[in-house]
Amino acid sequence: MSRHLPRASYAESVLRTVLLGLSENGAIRRWMETSPTADRLTSRFVAGRSIEQEIEVIKRLKSDNTLATVDYLGENVTSLEEAAKTRDTYIEILERVARLDMGATVSIKPTQFGLSISKDVCRDNVNPLVARARELGTRVEIDMESSEYVDHTLEIVSAMHALHGSVRAVIQAYLYRSEKDVECLCAEKIPIRLCKGAYKEPASVAFQKKAEVDRNYVRLTHMILERGAYPAVATHDEEMVAEALRTVKDGGITPDRFEFQMLYGIRRDLQQRIVEEGYRLRLYVPYGDAWYPYFMRRLAERPANVMFSAKLLPEIASAEPQERRWSQTQVE
Repeated sequence: MSRHLPRASYAESVLRTVLLGLSENGAIRRWMETSPTADRLTSRFVAGRSIEQEIEVIKRLKSDNTLATVDYLGENVTSLEEAAKTRDTYIEILERVARLDMGATVSIKPTQFGLSISKDVCRDNVNPLVARARELGTRVEIDMESSEYVDHTLEIVSAMHALHGSVRAVIQAYLYRSEKDVECLCAEKIPIRLCKGAYKEPASVAFQKKAEVDRNYVRLTHMILERGAYPAVATHDEEMVAEALRTVKDGGITPDRFEFQMLYGIRRDLQQRIVEEGYRLRLYVPYGDAWYPYFMRRLAERPANVMFSAKLLPEIASAEPQERRWSQTQVE
């Protein structure tokens, strides 16, 4: 056992490493994404496979005074044709959710738009999407992926902001470099979504201990709330939420100047409390066939998600379709 981590923390660290490793396993992914049981299980965290299912979730969330950002699942495309198809699909998604007039945005992964092919390919595909978002009065939230893509992603974000505005960058608190990145983005008045980070990163680029990540998250939260342009505090950690609320109250920051963001299906109790206290909340709501890497990273982020999924398996395997749908939408 590690000499530096308590038994529970060490076990969680090992579990996280295993799950992140499994998220990259192609054989398991192919099996899981064609398994009816797995498909039912993921409805806790994924709206469905179609845009129609996504729209139904957006409408339901709006009735609960909660905003949404749409993620069409997928990453690491390997051809120009796939990247162009993603671009066209996202433009269609953007237009459909804009017609709902419910304040929804879209979230994209740069590798879906061709970043692993080249920065120029990605930028050329992202550009028409952000331009259309500006015309529709909405925003494109540009997700951050593994550390190897950070520089190119931020270059694209900066270019899109200069051309159109209508973008928000994602910064991951577990990276050592993030404080400097936050300083630069705030200086450019580019909105930031701050999260902890969900990829397996080496000690050479990222904090490895939860306490270290938490300390950096708090430091960066203060920065974006005090100096940022309409930032988003993205966390399911009650202590991080409480720290953000202390910061806004002490600084006289009104609820219309920032928002909280969380993932669909995680910490519904905390989501409800935030809304009831009068703060803006936006949920990251994914849909599509390529759900496996996303789902596994959600399990890795929080051990309680693993326990929840394990407990739900017998229920969804035996319930009638209507009963399964009820249980998936009601449980905490």
